[in-house]
Amino acid sequence: MFKARLVPYRLRFKEAATTSRSTMLDKETFFIELTDTSNSQRRGVGEIPIFRGLSAEDTPDFTSTLQQFCSDFSLDSVPDLSCVKFGVESAMADMAIRTNPITEPFSYQINGLIWMGNKDEMFRRICTKLDDGFKCLKLKIGGIDFENEIDLLRFIRSKFSPDTLELRLDANGSFLPSNALERLKRLSRYGIHSIEQPIKQGQTVEMARIVASSPIAIALDEELIGTWTDAGRINILDTIKPHYIILKPSLCGGFESADKWISLATERNIGWWATSALESNVGLTAIALWLRQYNVTMPQGLGTGALYTNNVASPLRLEGERLIFDPTLPLPDIPAI
Repeated sequence: MFKARLVPYRLRFKEAATTSRSTMLDKETFFIELTDTSNSQRRGVGEIPIFRGLSAEDTPDFTSTLQQFCSDFSLDSVPDLSCVKFGVESAMADMAIRTNPITEPFSYQINGLIWMGNKDEMFRRICTKLDDGFKCLKLKIGGIDFENEIDLLRFIRSKFSPDTLELRLDANGSFLPSNALERLKRLSRYGIHSIEQPIKQGQTVEMARIVASSPIAIALDEELIGTWTDAGRINILDTIKPHYIILKPSLCGGFESADKWISLATERNIGWWATSALESNVGLTAIALWLRQYNVTMPQGLGTGALYTNNVASPLRLEGERLIFDPTLPLPDIPAI
């Protein structure tokens, strides 16, 4: 049996983080510590990263439900709440590696994430990532004038060909069904690898139509949120037929659910990669550890650990475009409040 301790925490961004949905200055999260009641030395730390405005479980009673669950904690009664499942799974995984430490480093190539901003801000961020040696950039688009975004892509391609720099775009649902294909056609001139969620989730027929005609590979992201059954997953994959799915374990049902998405996508020759969803280093480390079981070769979206001024310590470090798990560094822990 285990007892749970819940610690609320607010992560502060170094710079405002802007998507087409909102601009964030901080990010709410919860840490959960599980301790074996028969051996207090056996403990694990996880993260329950509620994403207000995006998580399926963002309801008025979420916090009280979470507090009650932790008060009466049982592994047999974890609620069907994506970020809570992620938190418990990440805490149990942390407990496992505290018991049997990882001794060899491992790493992943990651994409350089370019947040929305005005044209000058995005230009500066792009140049910084290129100087750092990134060979894959992911640009958030849909937050500034579309013509300015086209200008940015034109600039990048004047310096770097598709053979030397992969460009991924994330529209966060900012296009309309009526203009998406025209915009995708214009964007395709710049050698785009893929674009995430061109229109808002839940428009299955429209998304299927766009995927069928798009000159750019389409990746589903928000579309996966809140789908708990294999029947639901199969319906999304078989109806929309995306080229890729983006797996954010804290938003798509936890690690067990993400594994199911991968299995179903692989059966259909649909590609995938994993992405963090603004977790602290606790959650980011958990995702990096989970990903070890897969022989990934594509750049992963795990570069968000450096976003915050008050993040916790981590065994993860960046060297250029590689995220490295360094076993000589401490595992993340709950910060002193």
